[in-house]
Amino acid sequence: MSQDTSLPPLLPGSTLGVLGGGQLGRMFVHQAQAMGYFTAVLDADPTSPAGLVSHHHIQTDYEDPQGLAELARLADAVTTEFENVPAAALAALAAQRPVSPAAGAVSVAQDRAREKAHFVACGVPCAPYAVIETSEQLATVSSDLLPGILKTARMGYDGKGQVRVKTAAELAAAWDAVGQVPCVLEKMLPLQLECSVLVARGADGAMVHLPVQRNLHRDGILAVTEVYEGNLPLALSAQAVAAAKSVAQGLQYIGVLCVEFFVLQNGSLVVNEIAPRPHNSGHYSQNACDVSQFELQVRTMARLPLTQPHQHSPAVMLNLLGDLWFAQGDAEQTPPWAAVLALPGAHLHLYGKREAKRGRKMGHLNITAATPEAARATALKAAALLGIAPF
Repeated sequence: MSQDTSLPPLLPGSTLGVLGGGQLGRMFVHQAQAMGYFTAVLDADPTSPAGLVSHHHIQTDYEDPQGLAELARLADAVTTEFENVPAAALAALAAQRPVSPAAGAVSVAQDRAREKAHFVACGVPCAPYAVIETSEQLATVSSDLLPGILKTARMGYDGKGQVRVKTAAELAAAWDAVGQVPCVLEKMLPLQLECSVLVARGADGAMVHLPVQRNLHRDGILAVTEVYEGNLPLALSAQAVAAAKSVAQGLQYIGVLCVEFFVLQNGSLVVNEIAPRPHNSGHYSQNACDVSQFELQVRTMARLPLTQPHQHSPAVMLNLLGDLWFAQGDAEQTPPWAAVLALPGAHLHLYGKREAKRGRKMGHLNITAATPEAARATALKAAALLGIAPF
Protein backbone atom coordinates (compact mmCIF):
# COMPACT_ATOMS: atom_id res chain seq x y z
CA MET A 1 0.00 0.00 0.00
CA SER A 2 1.23 3.52 -0.68
CA GLN A 3 1.86 5.91 2.17
CA ASP A 4 -1.46 7.71 2.54
CA THR A 5 -0.86 11.11 4.12
CA SER A 6 -4.40 11.01 5.51
CA LEU A 7 -3.58 8.00 7.68
CA PRO A 8 -3.51 8.84 11.40
CA PRO A 9 -0.23 8.58 13.29
CA LEU A 10 0.71 5.29 14.91
CA LEU A 11 0.83 6.08 18.61
CA PRO A 12 2.85 4.30 21.29
CA GLY A 13 1.36 0.87 21.91
CA SER A 14 1.47 0.10 18.20
CA THR A 15 3.94 -2.44 16.81
CA LEU A 16 6.74 -1.33 14.49
CA GLY A 17 8.44 -3.93 12.30
CA VAL A 18 11.91 -3.96 10.81
CA LEU A 19 13.46 -6.11 8.09
CA GLY A 20 16.99 -6.94 9.20
CA GLY A 21 18.40 -7.81 12.58
CA GLY A 22 21.77 -6.06 12.66
CA GLN A 23 23.01 -3.27 14.90
CA LEU A 24 20.99 -0.58 13.14
CA GLY A 25 17.86 -2.63 13.77
CA ARG A 26 18.89 -3.12 17.38
CA MET A 27 19.27 0.62 17.98
CA PHE A 28 15.97 1.28 16.20
CA VAL A 29 14.27 -1.32 18.43
CA HIS A 30 15.74 0.23 21.59
CA GLN A 31 14.51 3.68 20.53
CA ALA A 32 11.04 2.44 19.57
CA GLN A 33 10.71 0.63 22.88
CA ALA A 34 11.84 3.72 24.79
CA MET A 35 8.99 5.60 23.10
CA GLY A 36 6.45 2.96 24.10
CA TYR A 37 6.19 0.86 20.94
CA PHE A 38 6.25 -2.89 20.54
CA THR A 39 8.68 -4.21 17.94
CA ALA A 40 8.99 -7.09 15.51
CA VAL A 41 12.20 -8.10 13.71
CA LEU A 42 12.49 -10.40 10.69
CA ASP A 43 15.95 -11.95 10.43
CA ALA A 44 17.00 -15.54 9.89
CA ASP A 45 19.87 -15.39 12.43
CA PRO A 46 18.66 -16.62 15.85
CA THR A 47 21.35 -14.48 17.53
CA SER A 48 20.80 -11.32 15.47
CA PRO A 49 21.46 -8.20 17.59
CA ALA A 50 17.99 -6.74 16.94
CA GLY A 51 16.17 -10.04 17.27
CA LEU A 52 17.66 -10.62 20.72
CA VAL A 53 16.09 -7.44 22.12
CA SER A 54 12.80 -7.26 20.18
CA HIS A 55 9.36 -8.25 21.44
CA HIS A 56 8.98 -10.52 18.39
CA HIS A 57 11.69 -12.20 16.31
CA ILE A 58 10.61 -13.89 13.09
CA GLN A 59 13.49 -16.20 12.16
CA THR A 60 13.07 -16.52 8.40
CA ASP A 61 14.73 -15.36 5.22
CA TYR A 62 13.78 -11.92 3.90
CA GLU A 63 11.85 -13.46 1.00
CA ASP A 64 10.08 -16.22 2.95
CA PRO A 65 6.32 -15.77 2.27
CA GLN A 66 5.29 -17.08 5.68
CA GLY A 67 7.76 -14.86 7.48
CA LEU A 68 6.63 -11.80 5.58
CA ALA A 69 3.00 -12.67 6.26
CA GLU A 70 3.75 -12.98 9.98
CA LEU A 71 5.55 -9.62 10.00
CA ALA A 72 2.58 -8.01 8.25
CA ARG A 73 0.25 -9.59 10.83
CA LEU A 74 2.26 -8.36 13.81
CA ALA A 75 3.40 -4.92 12.66
CA ASP A 76 1.36 -1.79 12.00
CA ALA A 77 4.18 -0.38 9.83
CA VAL A 78 7.50 -1.71 8.55
CA THR A 79 10.96 -0.28 7.86
CA THR A 80 14.37 -1.72 6.97
CA GLU A 81 17.81 -1.43 8.53
CA PHE A 82 19.79 -2.90 5.63
CA GLU A 83 19.86 -1.58 2.06
CA ASN A 84 20.31 -5.01 0.50
CA VAL A 85 17.01 -6.38 1.77
CA PRO A 86 15.25 -7.53 -1.43
CA ALA A 87 13.08 -4.72 -2.75
CA ALA A 88 10.54 -7.41 -3.68
CA ALA A 89 10.08 -8.20 0.02
CA LEU A 90 9.36 -4.54 0.75
CA ALA A 91 6.90 -4.41 -2.13
CA ALA A 92 5.09 -7.53 -0.87
CA LEU A 93 4.76 -6.03 2.61
CA ALA A 94 3.59 -2.70 1.17
CA ALA A 95 0.50 -4.42 -0.21
CA GLN A 96 -0.63 -4.90 3.41
CA ARG A 97 1.13 -2.34 5.59
CA PRO A 98 2.77 1.09 5.25
CA VAL A 99 6.43 0.48 4.40
CA SER A 100 9.11 3.17 4.62
CA PRO A 101 11.32 3.63 2.78
CA ALA A 102 9.41 2.33 -0.22
CA ALA A 103 10.70 -0.52 -2.39
CA GLY A 104 11.27 1.86 -5.30
CA ALA A 105 13.58 4.12 -3.30
CA VAL A 106 15.51 1.19 -1.84
CA SER A 107 15.95 -0.36 -5.29
CA VAL A 108 17.62 2.85 -6.50
CA ALA A 109 20.09 2.68 -3.61
CA GLN A 110 20.77 -0.99 -4.43
CA ASP A 111 21.96 -0.23 -7.96
CA ARG A 112 24.86 2.19 -8.46
CA ALA A 113 23.91 2.86 -12.08
CA ARG A 114 20.36 3.88 -11.13
CA GLU A 115 21.73 5.80 -8.16
CA LYS A 116 24.07 7.84 -10.38
CA ALA A 117 21.27 8.51 -12.85
CA HIS A 118 19.10 9.77 -9.99
CA PHE A 119 21.81 12.17 -8.84
CA VAL A 120 22.07 13.56 -12.37
CA ALA A 121 18.28 13.91 -12.58
CA CYS A 122 18.27 15.83 -9.29
CA GLY A 123 20.97 18.21 -10.50
CA VAL A 124 23.37 17.05 -7.78
CA PRO A 125 26.99 16.79 -9.02
CA CYS A 126 28.70 13.40 -8.86
CA ALA A 127 32.00 12.05 -10.15
CA PRO A 128 32.19 11.46 -13.94
CA TYR A 129 31.25 7.84 -14.56
CA ALA A 130 30.38 5.17 -17.11
CA VAL A 131 28.09 2.16 -16.80
CA ILE A 132 29.71 -1.13 -17.86
CA GLU A 133 27.32 -3.99 -18.48
CA THR A 134 28.66 -5.40 -21.78
CA SER A 135 31.98 -5.96 -23.52
CA GLU A 136 30.97 -3.26 -26.01
CA GLN A 137 30.52 -0.71 -23.22
CA LEU A 138 33.87 -1.75 -21.74
CA ALA A 139 35.58 -1.17 -25.09
CA THR A 140 34.17 2.34 -25.44
CA VAL A 141 35.07 3.65 -21.96
CA SER A 142 36.68 7.06 -22.28
CA SER A 143 40.31 7.30 -21.20
CA ASP A 144 39.29 10.47 -19.36
CA LEU A 145 37.74 8.24 -16.67
CA LEU A 146 41.12 6.67 -15.83
CA PRO A 147 42.49 6.25 -13.30
CA GLY A 148 39.20 5.25 -11.77
CA ILE A 149 37.39 2.94 -9.38
CA LEU A 150 35.37 0.05 -10.77
CA LYS A 151 32.41 -0.67 -8.51
CA THR A 152 29.93 -3.50 -8.84
CA ALA A 153 26.49 -2.03 -9.46
CA ARG A 154 24.91 -4.16 -6.75
CA MET A 155 25.74 -5.57 -3.31
CA GLY A 156 28.63 -3.26 -2.49
CA TYR A 157 29.15 -1.66 0.93
CA ASP A 158 32.03 -0.87 3.29
CA GLY A 159 34.43 -0.83 0.35
CA LYS A 160 33.41 -4.26 -0.96
CA GLY A 161 33.08 -4.83 -4.70
CA GLN A 162 35.52 -2.02 -5.59
CA VAL A 163 38.76 -2.17 -7.58
CA ARG A 164 41.08 0.73 -8.38
CA VAL A 165 42.28 0.73 -12.00
CA LYS A 166 44.80 2.92 -13.80
CA THR A 167 44.74 1.63 -17.37
CA ALA A 168 42.31 0.10 -19.86
CA ALA A 169 44.06 -3.24 -19.40
CA GLU A 170 43.62 -3.07 -15.62
CA LEU A 171 39.97 -2.13 -16.11
CA ALA A 172 39.35 -5.14 -18.35
CA ALA A 173 41.11 -7.45 -15.88
CA ALA A 174 39.13 -6.01 -12.96
CA TRP A 175 35.83 -6.49 -14.79
CA ASP A 176 36.79 -10.11 -15.44
CA ALA A 177 37.76 -10.53 -11.79
CA VAL A 178 34.32 -9.40 -10.54
CA GLY A 179 32.64 -11.84 -12.92
CA GLN A 180 31.67 -9.35 -15.66
CA VAL A 181 28.66 -8.30 -13.60
CA PRO A 182 27.15 -4.85 -14.22
CA CYS A 183 29.51 -2.18 -12.87
CA VAL A 184 30.05 1.54 -12.69
CA LEU A 185 33.47 3.05 -13.40
CA GLU A 186 34.01 6.31 -11.51
CA LYS A 187 36.81 8.72 -12.28
CA MET A 188 39.17 9.11 -9.34
CA LEU A 189 39.07 12.69 -8.10
CA PRO A 190 41.51 14.55 -5.82
CA LEU A 191 39.75 14.32 -2.45
CA GLN A 192 40.15 16.67 0.49
CA LEU A 193 37.73 14.98 2.87
CA GLU A 194 34.43 13.11 3.15
CA CYS A 195 31.17 14.15 4.76
CA SER A 196 27.57 13.00 5.03
CA VAL A 197 24.10 14.35 5.75
CA LEU A 198 21.19 12.49 7.34
CA VAL A 199 17.77 13.65 6.19
CA ALA A 200 14.41 12.54 7.55
CA ARG A 201 11.35 12.99 5.33
CA GLY A 202 7.81 12.28 6.43
CA ALA A 203 4.83 11.02 4.43
CA ASP A 204 3.55 14.61 4.37
CA GLY A 205 6.76 15.78 2.67
CA ALA A 206 8.16 17.54 5.76
CA MET A 207 11.96 17.29 5.99
CA VAL A 208 14.48 17.81 8.76
CA HIS A 209 18.20 17.01 8.92
CA LEU A 210 21.05 16.36 11.27
CA PRO A 211 24.18 18.55 11.15
CA VAL A 212 26.72 17.77 8.44
CA GLN A 213 29.07 15.01 9.56
CA ARG A 214 32.79 15.06 8.74
CA ASN A 215 33.99 11.48 8.19
CA LEU A 216 37.26 9.57 8.04
CA HIS A 217 37.30 6.15 6.38
CA ARG A 218 40.00 3.51 6.73
CA ASP A 219 40.08 0.50 4.38
CA GLY A 220 36.67 1.50 3.08
CA ILE A 221 35.04 1.43 6.54
CA LEU A 222 34.02 4.51 8.50
CA ALA A 223 36.48 5.03 11.36
CA VAL A 224 35.81 8.51 12.80
CA THR A 225 33.00 11.06 12.57
CA GLU A 226 33.42 14.60 13.91
CA VAL A 227 30.42 16.90 14.25
CA TYR A 228 30.54 20.41 15.58
CA GLU A 229 29.81 23.91 14.35
CA GLY A 230 32.52 24.86 11.89
CA ASN A 231 33.66 21.31 11.08
CA LEU A 232 33.09 22.38 7.46
CA PRO A 233 32.74 25.85 5.91
CA LEU A 234 29.19 27.08 6.39
CA ALA A 235 28.52 27.52 2.68
CA LEU A 236 29.68 23.97 1.98
CA SER A 237 27.51 22.58 4.77
CA ALA A 238 24.50 24.43 3.40
CA GLN A 239 25.21 23.05 -0.07
CA ALA A 240 25.44 19.49 1.28
CA VAL A 241 22.15 19.81 3.16
CA ALA A 242 20.39 21.25 0.10
CA ALA A 243 21.77 18.46 -2.11
CA ALA A 244 20.71 15.76 0.36
CA LYS A 245 17.19 17.16 0.53
CA SER A 246 17.03 17.30 -3.26
CA VAL A 247 17.99 13.63 -3.47
CA ALA A 248 15.34 12.68 -0.88
CA GLN A 249 12.69 14.80 -2.54
CA GLY A 250 13.44 13.29 -5.94
CA LEU A 251 12.85 9.82 -4.54
CA GLN A 252 9.68 10.93 -2.72
CA TYR A 253 11.52 9.29 0.14
CA ILE A 254 9.89 8.46 3.47
CA GLY A 255 12.23 7.62 6.33
CA VAL A 256 15.83 8.38 7.27
CA LEU A 257 18.26 8.74 4.35
CA CYS A 258 22.03 9.18 4.51
CA VAL A 259 23.70 10.98 1.61
CA GLU A 260 27.50 10.67 1.47
CA PHE A 261 29.69 13.30 -0.22
CA PHE A 262 33.27 13.92 -1.27
CA VAL A 263 34.81 17.36 -0.84
CA LEU A 264 37.41 17.82 -3.57
CA GLN A 265 40.77 19.57 -3.25
CA ASN A 266 39.31 22.64 -4.96
CA GLY A 267 36.58 22.84 -2.30
CA SER A 268 33.75 21.65 -4.51
CA LEU A 269 31.23 19.02 -3.44
CA VAL A 270 30.23 15.81 -5.25
CA VAL A 271 27.79 13.17 -4.05
CA ASN A 272 29.14 9.65 -3.55
CA GLU A 273 26.25 7.37 -2.61
CA ILE A 274 23.11 7.02 -0.52
CA ALA A 275 22.06 4.63 2.24
CA PRO A 276 18.28 4.23 2.70
CA ARG A 277 18.46 3.87 6.48
CA PRO A 278 20.20 5.31 9.54
CA HIS A 279 23.95 5.38 9.10
CA ASN A 280 27.14 4.76 11.05
CA SER A 281 28.05 8.45 10.69
CA GLY A 282 24.84 9.48 12.49
CA HIS A 283 25.46 7.48 15.66
CA TYR A 284 26.83 10.53 17.50
CA SER A 285 23.26 11.89 17.51
CA GLN A 286 22.36 9.41 20.25
CA ASN A 287 24.35 11.46 22.77
CA ALA A 288 24.95 14.83 21.11
CA CYS A 289 21.49 15.77 19.79
CA ASP A 290 18.04 16.21 21.29
CA VAL A 291 16.59 13.93 18.58
CA SER A 292 18.68 10.98 17.35
CA GLN A 293 18.61 9.44 13.89
CA PHE A 294 16.76 6.45 15.34
CA GLU A 295 14.04 8.61 16.85
CA LEU A 296 13.68 10.23 13.43
CA GLN A 297 13.28 6.73 11.97
CA VAL A 298 10.51 5.95 14.46
CA ARG A 299 8.80 9.27 13.81
CA THR A 300 8.82 8.94 10.03
CA MET A 301 7.38 5.42 9.98
CA ALA A 302 4.82 6.19 12.70
CA ARG A 303 3.78 9.40 10.89
CA LEU A 304 4.60 11.52 13.93
CA PRO A 305 5.61 15.19 13.61
CA LEU A 306 9.24 15.86 12.66
CA THR A 307 11.04 18.49 14.69
CA GLN A 308 14.39 19.89 13.57
CA PRO A 309 17.11 18.19 15.65
CA HIS A 310 19.40 20.40 17.70
CA GLN A 311 22.98 19.41 18.48
CA HIS A 312 23.71 20.41 22.06
CA SER A 313 27.30 19.09 22.30
CA PRO A 314 30.27 18.84 19.96
CA ALA A 315 30.91 15.17 19.30
CA VAL A 316 33.37 12.62 17.95
CA MET A 317 32.28 9.07 17.11
CA LEU A 318 34.79 6.22 16.98
CA ASN A 319 33.80 3.04 15.17
CA LEU A 320 34.72 -0.06 17.21
CA LEU A 321 35.76 -2.96 15.00
CA GLY A 322 36.50 -6.51 16.08
CA ASP A 323 40.22 -5.84 15.57
CA LEU A 324 40.24 -4.12 18.99
CA TRP A 325 39.60 -7.48 20.64
CA PHE A 326 42.84 -8.78 19.07
CA ALA A 327 45.08 -5.77 19.78
CA GLN A 328 47.52 -8.00 21.70
CA GLY A 329 47.74 -10.74 19.08
CA ASP A 330 45.58 -13.69 18.04
CA ALA A 331 44.12 -14.29 21.49
CA GLU A 332 40.83 -12.48 21.99
CA GLN A 333 40.82 -10.02 24.89
CA THR A 334 38.16 -7.63 26.11
CA PRO A 335 39.13 -4.00 25.37
CA PRO A 336 39.83 -1.76 28.40
CA TRP A 337 36.27 -0.44 28.75
CA ALA A 338 36.74 0.71 32.36
CA ALA A 339 39.63 3.00 31.39
CA VAL A 340 37.69 4.29 28.38
CA LEU A 341 34.59 5.00 30.46
CA ALA A 342 36.68 6.90 32.99
CA LEU A 343 37.08 9.59 30.33
CA PRO A 344 34.63 12.51 30.57
CA GLY A 345 31.84 12.45 28.02
CA ALA A 346 32.50 8.86 26.88
CA HIS A 347 29.37 6.95 25.84
CA LEU A 348 29.84 3.29 24.92
CA HIS A 349 27.44 1.49 22.58
CA LEU A 350 28.05 -2.23 21.98
CA TYR A 351 25.87 -4.23 19.61
CA GLY A 352 25.48 -7.53 21.44
CA LYS A 353 27.37 -9.57 18.85
CA ARG A 354 28.45 -12.89 20.26
CA GLU A 355 31.80 -13.12 18.47
CA ALA A 356 34.44 -10.52 17.66
CA LYS A 357 35.97 -10.72 14.17
CA ARG A 358 38.50 -8.48 12.51
CA GLY A 359 36.71 -5.87 10.43
CA ARG A 360 33.35 -6.61 12.07
CA LYS A 361 31.45 -3.65 13.52
CA MET A 362 31.09 -4.43 17.21
CA GLY A 363 30.05 -1.04 18.56
CA HIS A 364 30.84 2.64 18.64
CA LEU A 365 32.04 5.19 21.17
CA ASN A 366 30.52 8.65 21.27
CA ILE A 367 32.55 11.41 22.90
CA THR A 368 30.75 14.62 23.83
CA ALA A 369 32.24 17.76 25.37
CA ALA A 370 31.65 21.48 25.79
CA THR A 371 34.03 22.38 22.94
CA PRO A 372 35.23 20.69 19.75
CA GLU A 373 38.79 20.80 21.04
CA ALA A 374 37.85 18.97 24.25
CA ALA A 375 35.83 16.34 22.37
CA ARG A 376 38.71 15.67 19.99
CA ALA A 377 41.30 15.52 22.79
CA THR A 378 39.22 13.00 24.75
CA ALA A 379 38.54 10.96 21.61
CA LEU A 380 42.28 10.77 20.93
CA LYS A 381 42.85 9.52 24.49
CA ALA A 382 40.17 6.87 23.97
CA ALA A 383 41.71 5.88 20.66
CA ALA A 384 45.12 5.46 22.31
CA LEU A 385 43.63 3.25 25.03
CA LEU A 386 41.86 1.08 22.46
CA GLY A 387 44.69 0.82 19.94
CA ILE A 388 42.90 2.89 17.30
CA ALA A 389 45.25 4.92 15.09
CA PRO A 390 45.21 8.67 15.80
CA PHE A 391 43.42 11.03 13.45
